[in-house]
Amino acid sequence: MDPLLSKVASRVSPREIAELASKLIRIPSHWDVPTKEKEVVKAVASFLTIENIPFTLQPVEGSRNNLIASIKGEGGGRSLALSGHLDTVPPYNMEVEPFAAKIEGGRIFGRGAVDMKGPVAAMLMTLAAFRRSGVPLKGDLIFAGVLAEETNSDGSETLIRSGFRADGVIVGEPSDREYAIGHRGLEWIEVEFFGKTAHGGVPQDGVNAIVHAAKFINRVQEKIVPKLALREHPHMGPSVMNFGRIEGGTQPSTVADHCVVEMDRRYISSESLQEVLAEYQEVLDELSREDPTFRAELKLMDLGKMAHFYHAPLETSPDDPIVKAVVDSIREVSCIEPRMTTRRGWTDAAIFGHFGKIPTVVFGPGSLSRSHGKAEYITLDELEEGFRTYVSIAARFCGAA
Repeated sequence: MDPLLSKVASRVSPREIAELASKLIRIPSHWDVPTKEKEVVKAVASFLTIENIPFTLQPVEGSRNNLIASIKGEGGGRSLALSGHLDTVPPYNMEVEPFAAKIEGGRIFGRGAVDMKGPVAAMLMTLAAFRRSGVPLKGDLIFAGVLAEETNSDGSETLIRSGFRADGVIVGEPSDREYAIGHRGLEWIEVEFFGKTAHGGVPQDGVNAIVHAAKFINRVQEKIVPKLALREHPHMGPSVMNFGRIEGGTQPSTVADHCVVEMDRRYISSESLQEVLAEYQEVLDELSREDPTFRAELKLMDLGKMAHFYHAPLETSPDDPIVKAVVDSIREVSCIEPRMTTRRGWTDAAIFGHFGKIPTVVFGPGSLSRSHGKAEYITLDELEEGFRTYVSIAARFCGAA
């Protein structure tokens, strides 16, 4: 590492990063907690106060707040935001104590260890390292701790709708030494089918909603799925869909008058949300023309639905300075040739990139394969390497004064 960057990184010990990550893991902050993320926001605020790093709280909903911290640059450089979500999924069926933050074999175990309280700790320590070292940056270095990424992303939505700006953003989802400059959009779609009840002994007197749902599923498999296989983006991968859930009827001897099919649709930037929905509606209209008893309604599911935005794709130019800073920093710190991944789930990065028009890259310590896992963990080495990479990115992108 460059001597100047080594000077900055040396002001934070690996033990400090692990201790901060452990502290955050010990604070439950999932949607089943009555206070949700409030306590972990307090812990981050306490850390920043001790480190003498200015921050503001941004109201999101009720008494829940985003937290935005900033170290001002001396001028003439680009501003960089390191963003991480402060919520987690619940600890259902975990095989380790979810909030003990047990350290064993060079690993920290617990809910949120890798998704993403470990990466958040590395980000916060990056700001602390620059503050402690006294090495100035030309551009501003920002930390944006946001809420509810695991549900409806109203933290990042609120942040961008408030007019938040930066020249580049790193969203610290675990990426296993890889980086993402694009990922697919995501929508959960529900189709509700309506029929008419009748006794199972005279099914011809009814209209079976389950049968109509089956016709829809078969027609989608015939007409839409083959088209998706032909749609692919070099930074996002292919356009795909999945039938994830079906529910209908009341009991075997009654003709079902109601059935619901729920789908997961991942789409690339050449497809609009309106076009995605129109494809399914076309199938429904076609089936309705063929059978006057066929009735169905298509809509986006309420679960996870954002108040103002939608789950758009992320697309950042590979030539943007933020991408170069990330690639060069991974190469320098990890001593590997960085790989761009197209195997990425939806993240808040799309809110920054699509709606905020800010060039955004997904990069963070740890492996995505452990997210939401029964024995979720991040290694101490991953934490330190992630921290050092963030320090390098900040110096390269913001400019060391």
